[in-house]
Amino acid sequence: MQVSQFKAISISSKNAPVGVREYIALNEGEAKSLMVKVQDFFEASEVLVVSTCNRTEIYHNAPSPQSNEDLAKLLLVEKGLTDTAHYLPYFVFYDNQNDAVRHLFEVATGLHSQVVGDMQIPNQVKQAYQWSADTGMAGPFLHRLLHSIFFTNKRVAQETTFRDGAASTSYAAVELINQVTTAKANPHILMLGLGDLGTDVCRNLKEKGFTNITLTNRTRQKSEELANELGLTVVEFENAEEAILQADVVISSIVRPEPFITRDLLEKQTVFTFKYLIDLSVPRSIAADTEQVPGVIVYNIDYIQQRTNEATAKRMAAMPQVQILIAAAIEEFSDWSKEMIVSPTIQKLKNALEAIRQEELGRYLKGIDTEEAARLDKITASMMQKILKQPVVQLKAACKRGDAENLVEVLSDLFNLEKPVQNQH
Repeated sequence: MQVSQFKAISISSKNAPVGVREYIALNEGEAKSLMVKVQDFFEASEVLVVSTCNRTEIYHNAPSPQSNEDLAKLLLVEKGLTDTAHYLPYFVFYDNQNDAVRHLFEVATGLHSQVVGDMQIPNQVKQAYQWSADTGMAGPFLHRLLHSIFFTNKRVAQETTFRDGAASTSYAAVELINQVTTAKANPHILMLGLGDLGTDVCRNLKEKGFTNITLTNRTRQKSEELANELGLTVVEFENAEEAILQADVVISSIVRPEPFITRDLLEKQTVFTFKYLIDLSVPRSIAADTEQVPGVIVYNIDYIQQRTNEATAKRMAAMPQVQILIAAAIEEFSDWSKEMIVSPTIQKLKNALEAIRQEELGRYLKGIDTEEAARLDKITASMMQKILKQPVVQLKAACKRGDAENLVEVLSDLFNLEKPVQNQH
């Protein structure tokens, strides 16, 4: 009996620098093309490709004896990296089904994310699942596994503190803005500086539902590219001071030797209004005395970092609970996957016994009335179910013990299950 094995390869921020990861990252088209090749070369019935800025992973269910190293080489060659020996040490191989399943659970719940508990990763895994479904690479095993993972993620969110708070600087900044602007519908937000942090803040703001966002950056092209992507407004950096006075919230993430937003600038405001200034810069780009201006409230990077540290500590404390939920889900999935191995044999046994029943009924039903025929049909069907019960119970028990293969072979020989049913007499 040839049984498929679920395996995985992974290259991630834990063991590969960004300079290596960016060569191997896959977009949607590349991922789908690779899945087809994995199916062809490895006889894979199911394939899942997860590719984010922090990791690229391939999961596959296949009977092929080829190694995970061969799969990694295929990925590298597809990306034009023919010096495979140089890149192979960056990969981690999960050759055992239990290890591969556990790894996917842990990745999808955010246990391996750079920001622990990151909510982006469940969405990225859902996207990968959609790619598999689009290409016909998601079969019963992947369907069951992914839905088990999504259900576990839901339990993690509802039953633990693993998703509480904002554990990254950009999320913490957006969470703070959401809190301080509750009294104002669609506040005007100015993002000053579009480095990696400023760009992340903008994306998270848009994701949170803020739409009245203006960008300004020394390099206008960068502002325009992000504005086009997210549907935001751009103002010239030369007009930044005027934009600061007009905004309800100003997030500053620019690198300067001295503060850019000063008390003198803010005192030019002619109408009293509450203005929230969030300084994500080091050194500070918002002067310390700006809070002396009436209505101005300043939050610096230390305050934001304190919030992220508290959230991270809460999430770390919840990790044992998350591991318990994952372990329970894996045990349940493992029982199901073992039973799935013997389900074709159970179905063949049912078909074989049903063929015998129908053949015998065919001999005796001639010449008897409809009511008697119905009674015989019911009695023999009930007998067949009782005969089937014990072999099915024993098969499922053997699955849990891990020795179902021998019993499958015995039943196949006893009932000639590999032979087409119609030829059995």
